[in-house]
Amino acid sequence: MNFDFTRLFDGAYWAEIFSTNILSWRFLANILDILVVWFVVYKLIMLIRGTKAVQLLKGVAVFFILRMVAGIIGLNTVKWLMDQVITYGVIAVIIIFQPEVRRGLEHIGRSSFWTKTKKEISDEDQMVQAFDKAIQYMSKRKIGALVTIERNAGLDEYIETGIPLDADITGELLINIFIPNTPLHDGAVIIKNNKIAVSCAYLPLSESQLIPKEFGTRHRAAVGISEVSDALTFVVSEETGDVSITLNNTFIPHLTQDEYLKILHEELVGDVEDKEVRRKNILQQFIDGISKGGKK
Repeated sequence: MNFDFTRLFDGAYWAEIFSTNILSWRFLANILDILVVWFVVYKLIMLIRGTKAVQLLKGVAVFFILRMVAGIIGLNTVKWLMDQVITYGVIAVIIIFQPEVRRGLEHIGRSSFWTKTKKEISDEDQMVQAFDKAIQYMSKRKIGALVTIERNAGLDEYIETGIPLDADITGELLINIFIPNTPLHDGAVIIKNNKIAVSCAYLPLSESQLIPKEFGTRHRAAVGISEVSDALTFVVSEETGDVSITLNNTFIPHLTQDEYLKILHEELVGDVEDKEVRRKNILQQFIDGISKGGKK
């Protein structure tokens, strides 16, 4: 049977289709009814997943199966008992599932339909906040730290030297890693794909003679990794509590909270900027750091 495609541009053809029972309002209402039921069932399954209610539902399913089998075989007494259990079991279900029902109603009340949706914080923003929390804690207590964030150039060669963690980035975890005399405190933490990939990693030490003698092994490792990759590294000195950052073979020491947060946001969170402008910002931070270092 050949279909005349020119009918698709005929208004009378579409009027005929919408006037039929196939696309009548009743048909559309039935489709909507089915979709709503499936949506409610899906939400209920998601709500009770991982709770004791799953086991209870299995028990309820057994009653329904017994009712169906009894009806097919002709076990009238069993069928009558199952009918009574199912009929009056609704009240029992409400009592048994009271915690889940309450949680479900609270979930509906907390939904974004009733409240304004808050702007979500990006993973990069959360990462910078975790860094700031850890830096502030360790800087005040002069706890040494070395954290390298992988960017475009892969750091797998150095990740292999560390102890695998694959953990979410939190300030508390970073602080705990660098607490002195703990198994994970020595070496560097490497961040990859917004995760703490490893701790206790070994980074290449810089041989540059331009690094002031006041800076130790952590700072030389931070400069060393900046010489062979585009990674961003921050260091907390265990002698002074000062914060330093290395990036693109540039060493920026003696940073205040506002200064290191500005660099972290520009490099890890901010939109892609013109490279020349960003380089000037880093160089200016470097000049400020050198001038501060000369005054001390």
